[in-house]
Amino acid sequence: MDTAKSTPSRWFLTPPSTEADVRLFCFPYSGCGASMFRNWPARIGPAEVVPLQLPGRENRTREPHFGTYEELADQLVEGIAEHLDRPYAVFGHCGGALPAFESVVRIVERGLRPPERVFVSSQVAPQDGPYGRFLGLDEAGLRAELVALLAALGAARPPEEMLDLYLEVLVADVEANKKYRKDAAGSLPCAVTALGWDADVEVPHALMGGWADWVAADAARKEVLSGTHYTFLDAPADLVAALERDLKAMV
Repeated sequence: MDTAKSTPSRWFLTPPSTEADVRLFCFPYSGCGASMFRNWPARIGPAEVVPLQLPGRENRTREPHFGTYEELADQLVEGIAEHLDRPYAVFGHCGGALPAFESVVRIVERGLRPPERVFVSSQVAPQDGPYGRFLGLDEAGLRAELVALLAALGAARPPEEMLDLYLEVLVADVEANKKYRKDAAGSLPCAVTALGWDADVEVPHALMGGWADWVAADAARKEVLSGTHYTFLDAPADLVAALERDLKAMV
């Protein structure tokens, strides 16, 4: 078991291990924090799973929301730069995939070490968005979706005042999604794996082909897994296998 930990940071619930060969930085889904990855294994193949904690949620509730994905990327890249010291990948699902991607863009712009691979799940490419049913819901609709999401995470329904706080974060996250669109321009110096789900009615996997436009022709792959929009929360075996296959190729 790894015991050596790096410098504490508000961006992590637990500092990344200094002994991991590879890191997999995981961006939370809209309205959620790092704890949404609690059912994931601590390691996948050679990689340590490193959930990222964003402002305005969980242990960072007192901090203001990040605003736009571009503003988040500026803050986050500065905060985690010292941890980009070894091979790494990033993962984001739906509302987590776009800030993950924008952070990679910012990393490349700043001349920092880029990821070996970007894993995007259940999200259209930036030039094809914004897309998603959530983007058209009012606060009442988002509140209902939030209750359903908490149930999917295995959480009991919280008191109404706490639900109000969660809703505030979700509304702000959805607004950030609505504002984000980026035309494909040049190739990023990394690979991309687009992960779709065969029973996902929120973001059909057939809409995810645009991710290939951001990387070299031989650096993109797409895989369709068995499950719904929320199946990824439990780290099913085929998802872990897909991640592990690409992560092993990084060492």
